[in-house]
Amino acid sequence: MPDDERALRPAAGRGPGLERCHGSRLSVEDGALVLRARGRIRRVPVGDGGVARAVFVDAAAADTGRDEPGRPGAWGEVRLQDRDGAQVARIPLGDWLPEAPALPERAVQGEQLLERTGVAGLLKAAGVPLHVARDRNDPRAGSGKGGVFLGPGPAFPLWYWCVRGVAGTLWFSAFTVVVFSGRVPGWLVLLLALTALCGPVARLALRAWTRLRAGRRRVTVLERVTPSPAPGSGATVRFLRETELRVQDRDLVLRDLGGQEYWFPRSGPHAVTRLVKVADGTGRPVGAELRGPGEQVRAVFPWELWFGGADGWSRLSAASGLTVSERRLSGRRTWPKGPVLGTGLLPGTGRDARRTARFPGTAAGVSSTAVMAFGSLFSVMQGVRIADTAPGVAAVATAAGALGLALQTVPYVVHEMRGRLVLDRPARS
Repeated sequence: MPDDERALRPAAGRGPGLERCHGSRLSVEDGALVLRARGRIRRVPVGDGGVARAVFVDAAAADTGRDEPGRPGAWGEVRLQDRDGAQVARIPLGDWLPEAPALPERAVQGEQLLERTGVAGLLKAAGVPLHVARDRNDPRAGSGKGGVFLGPGPAFPLWYWCVRGVAGTLWFSAFTVVVFSGRVPGWLVLLLALTALCGPVARLALRAWTRLRAGRRRVTVLERVTPSPAPGSGATVRFLRETELRVQDRDLVLRDLGGQEYWFPRSGPHAVTRLVKVADGTGRPVGAELRGPGEQVRAVFPWELWFGGADGWSRLSAASGLTVSERRLSGRRTWPKGPVLGTGLLPGTGRDARRTARFPGTAAGVSSTAVMAFGSLFSVMQGVRIADTAPGVAAVATAAGALGLALQTVPYVVHEMRGRLVLDRPARS
């Protein structure tokens, strides 16, 4: 079993990406670094024949704009090497920083980043010396090529990528023949229509799979604290329904209105350690801070949004088991200082809220949706085209295209209308 006190937590996720928050961990076990991700286990031995040293490549922002082999990600990476300097594995730090999706790239750097992610404590427990290279050209950094990638795994399950990949390849092949052929056989139009339908069906299946997996997860929740906003704070129905702080047996979890969850460990060298109530010069509370290693602020909670009504502060303080303290702002100091998780949990407009709460898409984003819509529309067009020569195939192709369009349009319309009419309206005081 993993040493959960030192195990790293992945970057925040939502939808199918919540699988990583619940199951992906990087820990030290029996003289090895052990990665658990998507039901798989990978072991990287430490010591003779394995990891002998680690080099944190704290790459400058200018180094992260070009995607080349061996180049670290935006947050930098830790390269694990054997005694001869050959790379055994690498740890992408941005993938193991819970609040990374809410922060600008490289908002946290150097030793602070190593502490927040827990990599410093993990390597110390494994007995691996850690060096820092400020320049990717530092000889200690090596080439950055090869070795095991110790990331938390993809946000989307493998079966989804397989379905989309195979269907996309077949569709593009059929599409190319249809476009450049004068006469198109009915079976090819049928293949075109059915492969185009696979995309919307796979996305719908992914939604169902995500819900099913969420219903099967079992976590021990000690306390749930939902926002209790003061009148006039601008809180919406969606914000009150979806946003929460969960005190679990091993983690403190912040969930935003888009369903994205940030998991912070409650024990270990990278654990959150303190709750700080912040007041202005007059003593009026303005917010609360969740602090971690080195007194770093991991998240903030504006007082009017979270604790302006019912007394959720006392419940959170009691259940979290964290040290609670207070501090006052001096002079005209602004709060919070710098980018930090928690300042943008309530979007400024309903449109922004609906965009945030939309079911997550792939890295292709809008282009993937546009291709699926075009594929479905093209199926309808080809069905109409061969209606006289192959009426049976034409009917199937047209129906498949219409169904594909419906499977994309209906969820979007329902999401938008539900948001406009119910969820993104001001909450009642």
